Amino acid sequence: MNKRIVILGAGESGVGTALLAKQKGYDVFVSDGGEIRDDYKLELKAAGVEYEERQHTTERIFNAAEVMKSPGIPEKNELVKQIRAKNIPIISEIEFAYRYKGNSRIIAITGSNGKTTTTALTYHICKTGGADCALVGNIGYSFAKQVAVDPKPLYVAEISSFQLDDIKTFRPDVAVLTNITEDHLDRYEYKIENYISSKFRIAMNQQPEDVFIYNLDDEVTVKTISNYSIKSTPAPFTMSKQLPQGAYLLNAKLHLKWKNEEMQMSIEDFALKGKHNHYNSMAASLAATAVDIRKEKIREALQTFQTLEHRMETVATIKNVEFINDSKATNVNSTWYALESMEKPVILILGGVDKGNDYTLLSDLVKEKVRAIVCLGTDNKKIHEAFSDIVPMIINTQTAIDAVRSAFHVANKGDVVLLSPACASFDLFKNYEDRGNQFKKAVKEL
Repeated sequence: MNKRIVILGAGESGVGTALLAKQKGYDVFVSDGGEIRDDYKLELKAAGVEYEERQHTTERIFNAAEVMKSPGIPEKNELVKQIRAKNIPIISEIEFAYRYKGNSRIIAITGSNGKTTTTALTYHICKTGGADCALVGNIGYSFAKQVAVDPKPLYVAEISSFQLDDIKTFRPDVAVLTNITEDHLDRYEYKIENYISSKFRIAMNQQPEDVFIYNLDDEVTVKTISNYSIKSTPAPFTMSKQLPQGAYLLNAKLHLKWKNEEMQMSIEDFALKGKHNHYNSMAASLAATAVDIRKEKIREALQTFQTLEHRMETVATIKNVEFINDSKATNVNSTWYALESMEKPVILILGGVDKGNDYTLLSDLVKEKVRAIVCLGTDNKKIHEAFSDIVPMIINTQTAIDAVRSAFHVANKGDVVLLSPACASFDLFKNYEDRGNQFKKAVKEL
């Protein structure tokens, strides 16, 4: 067997795959069209992995038995097309790591909104419940690096649709689908059905002994679930009715029913507030239950969880104006959830790289809650078109400092300045973390 693997992209998933592949005896070559971070280069050198940056040497790529493609590289990339044309199998990092996970169990979480919070909360519940587990995927180490460096009996993984696109055998013991809304359509030929299919791949290899957790209140999920032959045991969650098995909210209480176990808990005791977080809490509680975490520990963990950075993160209150960093809201739905949870008048910082956004979804909430919009992006035309008739004031800015100062200037005492951009960050920032950090720095300098 030709055990030569080529890895395209030397980010977290690429380097993680390289380390694991080297450990397992593969002939490994890493190729990145851009610059590789210094710390990643050191890791590759230490492991004896050959790599190249700022170029792709095709003769060293086309002789691969398989290629691991980093999730950030789209299918329409010319090199990817050439690899496909040569019938060289392309896999994702999670697929490669899965081969070497041994008897470990996997909770895999995907969805358009809420997956990061749900993943972090699930991990927190499992840790609180005494499980020896690791947080992997889009947060924490890559799955492959964790398997290589510090394998665990349980992995809690946040997984994007891009990672699911290139799985073959990946089979999580517990799959969670938080919801499906229009996101990343630029990667899916602007066809929502392609994106939906991608999300449902999380359950495609599951068997009856596995568990599939999904949102019964999510219109797209419920409408399309019958199109997929899902064999695993369903575990729905909802706010609209009682269930014989799953999780639901009734009279401001969480009801968790699984096999012969039943738990109740007041939502007042949840550390995470807001309707969207109640969904995340239900999904995480179900996932933890499915891997045998005791209900007393679930209860404890739901009370002690701390909010993630860049996700509805309270930064400071200055002169009675509250600043909230929700930079991770890179799509319209995330911003909708953020606005929905607001109880004070909002100065909304919005904008960035548009992924085919339909801002009309926000119209009612903006009309009800937003006093002014501060645009933070190079092209704000769509935002003006969507909201100029609804919001009395729209201000254009191109730096985090200007956005924060402008928002503070128009804010009244008791207002919230909410950074929830509904867009990707690549026009003005390195990534959403950089955008969130610059926002926080600007707030602290007021």
